Amino acid sequence: MSIPKKSSNEISNKTDLLDIDASRRVERLHSGLITLLLLIMGVNLILNLIFQNWFSLFLITLIMVILTLPILFRKQHAIDIPAEFHLISVVFAIASLYLGEIQMFYIRFWWWDLLLHSSAGFLLGIVGFLLAYLLNESRRIELSLTSGFIAFFAFTFAVSIGTIWEMFEFGMDELVQTRMQKPMLGDESGLTDTMFDVILNLLGAILISVLGYLYLKRDERFFVRRWIQRFASKNPTMFKD
Repeated sequence: MSIPKKSSNEISNKTDLLDIDASRRVERLHSGLITLLLLIMGVNLILNLIFQNWFSLFLITLIMVILTLPILFRKQHAIDIPAEFHLISVVFAIASLYLGEIQMFYIRFWWWDLLLHSSAGFLLGIVGFLLAYLLNESRRIELSLTSGFIAFFAFTFAVSIGTIWEMFEFGMDELVQTRMQKPMLGDESGLTDTMFDVILNLLGAILISVLGYLYLKRDERFFVRRWIQRFASKNPTMFKD
């Protein structure tokens, strides 16, 4: 007895249902995690205010702003940020600002700084790539960018933001007497730490730019593709047909 074959429409519908179900699970995880982190940061905010730890207070306030970004974007700009985008930003903010600076993971674990700065270039490159790609496809802005320019923009965006962050660290150390630039390999000045951060950021930016270029030029597999589709599905009025 022959087994009836499923039509392509049936397979497509089943795939769509699985994607919807996965998206709902991510949304629930996102909502619960953000609520929990806001409560934790709120308690930390009050404690640091009581003990007058002004630098930690500033960092926690910055984290809380990042936690509420989707609400701000939705109200001010009518832009719906997908949960995946926000979760990555939140994880990185918690790892770098809360665990790294406030809980001193940068000092406790020598590899923490290297891990975060190598991933920072990668993540910033993704943000730059998404920004250029989405602007290129936007109805609101008339642009026609080449694949090479989008990849180059992603690279320069990541390197620029990484450099600005290093300038911020230097400024905080000089003006507020913090220790954001850490001693490294016997160098107490923090210069070696800064140069390693810049180099790792650069390597991450190069990697994501090359992957993005191959995706646009040759239609090769690229994990950011699903994120682009999610953003477009959440904000359909922003994009060209």
